[in-house]
Amino acid sequence: MTVIAPLSRYKRGNFKIVIAILLGAAAWMAYDGYLNKDWIAKHTREDGRPDSDLTINRVAPLFLAPAGVALTVWFALVRGKRVVADDEGLVVGGRRIPYESIEAIDKTYFESKGYFVVTYRREGGGTAKIRLNDRKYDNLSAVLDELVQRIT
Repeated sequence: MTVIAPLSRYKRGNFKIVIAILLGAAAWMAYDGYLNKDWIAKHTREDGRPDSDLTINRVAPLFLAPAGVALTVWFALVRGKRVVADDEGLVVGGRRIPYESIEAIDKTYFESKGYFVVTYRREGGGTAKIRLNDRKYDNLSAVLDELVQRIT
């Protein structure tokens, strides 16, 4: 049986909130810094130089808007990220971990803190750990149940 844990609503919601704040603040500051004549007049010194508020409202959008666009692109890239426990193994971030290579599952903190750690053997030798958190993925308890069932 295939069990899928998609990117959590919490994580997707946070991305959307931060993107809206960055782009909204950039638009508001750009309007005040370049288009709002009354605000510009109020924050221009007698010698014609802008005060610190006007300077910030003119400079900040140059950083906030690209940050908002970059975060939007990043969100578009990770939006489909998911954890899959299928018949052959665990798939996390495009990396397949066969059930045979899983050495241990530490679910000590899953109930209290919402994460578990999978220890597995790498193909090239050695061991690695991957931590899966329920703040990052929804339906993670079903994935954990499937893992425990498959390796015991």
